[in-house]
Amino acid sequence: MAAMKSALSKDQEKQLLSLFGRVKLHLLHKASIHGFTANVFHRHCDNQGPTVIVAYNAAGFIYGAYTSKDYTQGGEGVNDEKTFLYSISAERNKPLRVAAIIGQCAFTDGGTGPNYGALVFLHDDKPEVQSNPGTGFNFQAADMHGNDLTLTEFEVYRVEDLENLLPKPWRNIKWTAEQKQQLMKAILNYKPDIKTVHQARVLLVGPIGAGKSSFFNSINSAFRGNMTSQAIAGTAGESVTTQFRTYTIKAGKGGCVVSLILCDTMGLEEKGGLDIEDLVNIYKGHIKDRYQFSTSGPILTDAPGYQKHVTLSDRIHCVVYVVDTCKVSILSQKMLEKLCAIRRKTNQLGIPQLLLMTKVDEACPLVAEDLKNVYRSFYIQKKARELSEALGIPLSCILPVKNYSEELDLDQDTDTLLFGAVQHMLNFADSFFENQAEIQEGNDQMELYRSSDISRPDYQEHKEHQII
Repeated sequence: MAAMKSALSKDQEKQLLSLFGRVKLHLLHKASIHGFTANVFHRHCDNQGPTVIVAYNAAGFIYGAYTSKDYTQGGEGVNDEKTFLYSISAERNKPLRVAAIIGQCAFTDGGTGPNYGALVFLHDDKPEVQSNPGTGFNFQAADMHGNDLTLTEFEVYRVEDLENLLPKPWRNIKWTAEQKQQLMKAILNYKPDIKTVHQARVLLVGPIGAGKSSFFNSINSAFRGNMTSQAIAGTAGESVTTQFRTYTIKAGKGGCVVSLILCDTMGLEEKGGLDIEDLVNIYKGHIKDRYQFSTSGPILTDAPGYQKHVTLSDRIHCVVYVVDTCKVSILSQKMLEKLCAIRRKTNQLGIPQLLLMTKVDEACPLVAEDLKNVYRSFYIQKKARELSEALGIPLSCILPVKNYSEELDLDQDTDTLLFGAVQHMLNFADSFFENQAEIQEGNDQMELYRSSDISRPDYQEHKEHQII
């Protein structure tokens, strides 16, 4: 007998798998090899656990049925709330999924071909399907199978669950009190490499509701030792932040100021929100704190909020994109295009970039249960890779975090992730400063110099710093 090989293309398999969680498919039955009869179907597919039928026709449709129950030829109707019918067509971007009508059985477990009422496969032991829309499932025949009920192929796969936790974390984090304190100490001791710059300026950019303001509040809370809400945050459909704001962070009430300024902006929208020209002016240091963004257009050079004379201290030294992990899969094409346009402009200005994935606990129940699972979660890793591919950001520059939202008390693991993200921001800001030093060292050595007491060595070779 010929070896069995799936008739699914890579794209078709990807669409089929999108109907499930994290699973793999094991081919049990292939009618072009085994035959289009009910008897041989049951011989291969009875008592196999969850299975999915994949039927093919000449019209280009791939359609079928999933059940989490066994086929047993018991002769009775089977209730299965997880059962669904589906259809995949090249004319659609994603599969059609049809759940059973409430109160009706999912399929009849008899000795015939698979009988789902609305679809009866291998009808009369032939490569045919009987279609009865409205019997257990509601659909339009043209949408399900294009009114072509003759089968060119018929396959059945066992649907096997995969572990939702990776065997090893894709990043190693020390979840200890000592690690949290070490990160906090490193941030408090941080000083920019350029003596004329006293604080690194990091700009947060992202869609409305992604968690930019909440990230600052969370960082501020972690350093203060109690919950704070200095930046206005919310869940409104419109941007809560309408001004350009710069926030400093103190280590405790009345404590020393951290050498970091987090800058918050108006949220991005498909047809509005932050203007890219305003963003460039922020990058270059031309927009003052508390400037009120205008919906009529970008800032003018003679506007009260425009700062004409700027220094390196006024510029943005690192850009951080902020994306809600729960919305990665539904980011519109227009929003992705806007983010990519911003990245291109940011690259042109030589500013290093990171990406924060917020709300990881809301996106993955395993992470909500234990934040230490964040780098073992297959789902979180998958979303990080999707963002990396969509925006062209290296996976190493994508950082999952959890903001404080409903908590009343601080949490060690949450703080550890937050401090780790800040440490990366400062490292990337240092890359910006090093690039600036190399660019300007021959032109402006008297004004721009290292904060170290040790004199700067002559550079024979320029170190490359990746700007993503």
